[in-house]
Amino acid sequence: MAAHPELRMHVYYCHKATPQEQARAGFGVEFDWDLDLLSGYPHTFLRNVAHTPGHGRFAGFDTPEIAVILRRGQYDAVLVNGWNYKSAWQAIWAAWRAGVKVMVRGDSHLHTPRSLPRMLAKEFAYRRFIPRFDACLAAGQWSRDYFVHYGAPAERVFIVPHAVEIKRPAGSPVPRCDLLRRFGLREDALVFLFAGKFIAKKRPLDFLRSLQLASAADATVQGLMVGDGPLRPDCEEFVRATGAPVVFAGFLNQSQIPDAYFAADVLVLPSDGGETWGLVVNEAMACGRACIVSDRVGCGPDLVRNLQTGAIFPLGDVDALAALMVDFARDPSRVQAMDAQAERVIQKYSVGAAVEGVLQALAAITDRQLEHATA
Repeated sequence: MAAHPELRMHVYYCHKATPQEQARAGFGVEFDWDLDLLSGYPHTFLRNVAHTPGHGRFAGFDTPEIAVILRRGQYDAVLVNGWNYKSAWQAIWAAWRAGVKVMVRGDSHLHTPRSLPRMLAKEFAYRRFIPRFDACLAAGQWSRDYFVHYGAPAERVFIVPHAVEIKRPAGSPVPRCDLLRRFGLREDALVFLFAGKFIAKKRPLDFLRSLQLASAADATVQGLMVGDGPLRPDCEEFVRATGAPVVFAGFLNQSQIPDAYFAADVLVLPSDGGETWGLVVNEAMACGRACIVSDRVGCGPDLVRNLQTGAIFPLGDVDALAALMVDFARDPSRVQAMDAQAERVIQKYSVGAAVEGVLQALAAITDRQLEHATA
């Protein structure tokens, strides 16, 4: 967006997480991202005046200065990511008062179980503010349905897909056999990958139980688990007790994670409905890997085409997941075909496609024709 000749943009961040906060957010280890995420566009870190700053609490991001910035900045529109934190509402209210168009992007969907009181409260509240947004930017099919359900006019909902860029190694790629040896994996077995935080919503133990069942069915399978978090001790104890063929790689930073995708054959994301999208699926498919996801993972309807780019199984059904693992292991040529198809499909979920969706929204709410995205 910063490179677009007709846009003057500025990114305002409401917080910069410390390594300690990253660990507390579920990653399980302290770290800073090892790729440059801030070059190439103008940006500012706002002063966060929250009493207890950090992710996971509505009041953890409190940046009242955004009101002054929007009042004085002569902006046509503001794009806010979600509305479940105080800074988002400070920006939204300030924009409304200043006559600035409001675009809100989200990937929430209606397939996350909620209690009846919470559902009724959301119906009452959301139908009062979502229709007020000038544009709703949905990550995919389910998030589009979510906005429309709560009253957003269909013509003001625009698809802005989640997109990732995988930096492939320069020069000759590392041979896969070397990656397998690096992770301690065998060359004669199909490798299923779990990549993410070891937390309840991602259900890492479902992955392990299914892999153990597949292994007991004489399938030549093994698992690679990348990540860390509070459930890692439980996962390691399960492997010790059952002998499931699994290797734990620990946390891998952004420059390292592609090696895990290239070492694996299939990504598995068994998460519940709290997984509103699942960017690891984008990453795996960009590396040419098929994906198996539960039927509550938000990206499923958009990215996972059954037996074309992977497969979808019922949430929590470890027997069904194990059966898929067995089928895949017994037909590696079909897995290779799905890998190739996955890489083709994900090309439509590019940074250029995301920029194009934003441009379409801007054109609709500002009555300006903008040059199309080129990448």
